[in-house]
Amino acid sequence: MRPDPKAGPGDLTCRELVELVTDYLDDILPRQTRDRFEEHLRICEGCAAYLDQLRILLRAFGRLREEWVAKPILGSLREALAAWKHS
Repeated sequence: MRPDPKAGPGDLTCRELVELVTDYLDDILPRQTRDRFEEHLRICEGCAAYLDQLRILLRAFGRLREEWVAKPILGSLREALAAWKHS
């Protein structure tokens, strides 16, 4: 990922991109923010790879049913998500 200090005025930082990625995938970003998001993807290979990986995960998990996952693993996933949301 591109270090935040290198971002120019008006540029979206890597951290900001990560915070906005869900809204981007849900297609609810305002046009100006979406443009900045997509410009960042054009110049930052790390964030472009991150978005690609997220799309792959969403496709895989979209087919995953909760009952197919062992309860201990499901609990660990929920704990990890909760910790990530609070970080």
